[in-house]
Amino acid sequence: MEDITLALNAAVRAGEKILEVYNDPNSNFSVERKADNSPLTIADKMSHEVIAGFLQSSSYPVLSEEGKEISYNERKEWQKFWLVDPLDGTKEFIKRNGEFTVNIALVEKGSPVMGVIYVPVTRTLYFGELGTGAWKMELQDIGTELTIDELKEQGIKIPVTDSERQFTVVGSRSHSNEETAAFIKSLEEEHGEIEIMSKGSSLKICMVAEGSADIYPRFGPTMEWDTGAGHAIAAAAGKNVTLADHKTPLKYNKENLLNPFFIVH
Repeated sequence: MEDITLALNAAVRAGEKILEVYNDPNSNFSVERKADNSPLTIADKMSHEVIAGFLQSSSYPVLSEEGKEISYNERKEWQKFWLVDPLDGTKEFIKRNGEFTVNIALVEKGSPVMGVIYVPVTRTLYFGELGTGAWKMELQDIGTELTIDELKEQGIKIPVTDSERQFTVVGSRSHSNEETAAFIKSLEEEHGEIEIMSKGSSLKICMVAEGSADIYPRFGPTMEWDTGAGHAIAAAAGKNVTLADHKTPLKYNKENLLNPFFIVH
């Protein structure tokens, strides 16, 4: 099975497993606390197990938020690897607003080259590969194995431009700060009246990739697994994911997996 087909099927199956917990009326999400004090639910673990089961048929190693700690001495030798967030937007999951995703990226020599993001609640699927393009679609039938050719045929190639809308900034639903406010003010000085939208998880990067937003500034902490899949999809759609200088690409498989501040544009 080719890499992107493997990732697509893994993401959708993991999303269905997450929904078993999300839609269970008796579930309190059994929130635990990880070392960084962020919430972790049983759904994270279930999703991770599904994805790991799919990706074990691949020859590439896996770096996952819910996987085991892997030392930099081992990782630095990796030329190509899977970067996975089994459930991005745990806070949104606990709030039950539906804005959480499954993220799977393939990273090569420090740059994401392929990405899949699945939104379980809406069955929305984003996927992209450098040199090929990026697509968005709403899945109708998830009972059979997904094939990349069928998905491309059924999906919409992104971005889709809308020249009628205002310049649009998308930001985090759960995080905001003074740096972001100052950046938005500078955009208002440049573009006049702008629209500001909020979204959870990796959906913010997807909005820029699909053309429903123009820019996503992130001047707060994120980890590599939060951004890898969205980065690949945005890049495949012709967008840029750079540091705050607007030109230096965001890099991956660093010794410290914490991302610096970045902008998707």
